[in-house]
Amino acid sequence: MASVAFIGLGHMGAPMAANLVKAGLTVRVFDLVPQAMRSLTDLGALSSSSACDAVAGVDVVITMLPAGEHVRALYLGDDENKGLIEVVAEGTLLIDCSTIDATSAQLVAKVATEKGLECVDAPVSGGTAGAEAGTLTFICGGTNSAFEQAKEVLGHMGANIFHAGAAGAGQIAKICNNMLLSVLMLGTSESLQMGIAHGLDPNVLSEIMKVSSGGNWALEKYNPCPNVMPMAPSSNDYQGGFMVDLMVKDLGLSQEAALRSNSSTPMGSLARSLYVNHAKQGHGSRDFSSIFEQFTNFQQIKNKG
Repeated sequence: MASVAFIGLGHMGAPMAANLVKAGLTVRVFDLVPQAMRSLTDLGALSSSSACDAVAGVDVVITMLPAGEHVRALYLGDDENKGLIEVVAEGTLLIDCSTIDATSAQLVAKVATEKGLECVDAPVSGGTAGAEAGTLTFICGGTNSAFEQAKEVLGHMGANIFHAGAAGAGQIAKICNNMLLSVLMLGTSESLQMGIAHGLDPNVLSEIMKVSSGGNWALEKYNPCPNVMPMAPSSNDYQGGFMVDLMVKDLGLSQEAALRSNSSTPMGSLARSLYVNHAKQGHGSRDFSSIFEQFTNFQQIKNKG
């Protein structure tokens, strides 16, 4: 695969595209915000005047967009623009790395298949740090043949590449993972705060829980308590990482999926409510581990009472 079009150069898309350039691929980039392309062109990527211009004649199209409506509009078209499916060359592989609803992913894949194109939904896990390091996890949905083709290019951006099932399966697996992540972060935050309220050192308590039955990813890789883990967002005023607004979006998708399948997800529902409240208090652009401050605030209120 010699040439790739990468559309959507936000916090995740830009470093992902950069790794493709560093791997020696010809990368054509496009973003609605022109300055988003500058850092990529400095590395050697080719800027494009439009999404349709970017995909002309490439082997692979990769997109990283905010929501299902944007993915549908880009691939299927709208009142103002043709969809990419109408303009890409025969044999072009389509890979969407956005985290969106499974229904949108399945619709795009259906239309692509009708046009003789292979399409993979490949949402990612690993955050901006993983995107920069090229260690992302890709969770793919699509045919076996599409997945086998996608693995080659995804390997330049990630360390773990899974085939979850048919079209849309990648999205379902991703939102299941993020729902669990939110629950783990909430439980870790309230447990650490309770220990602090009783005079425990959060560094010591974290080490105890990491090797005990309460051990989890948040404790080991992403501690929400400031100054326990120097490189974690919590030790940088919760800047960088995975925004609260994005967690709210993913938890909304998880609850939509729960309704469609009549699944019982009380923990996921509560997690969404807590994160929505956190966002409404002005924390939407901060890292999702900043939910720790909610439990700190609860304790402070109790102490004042």
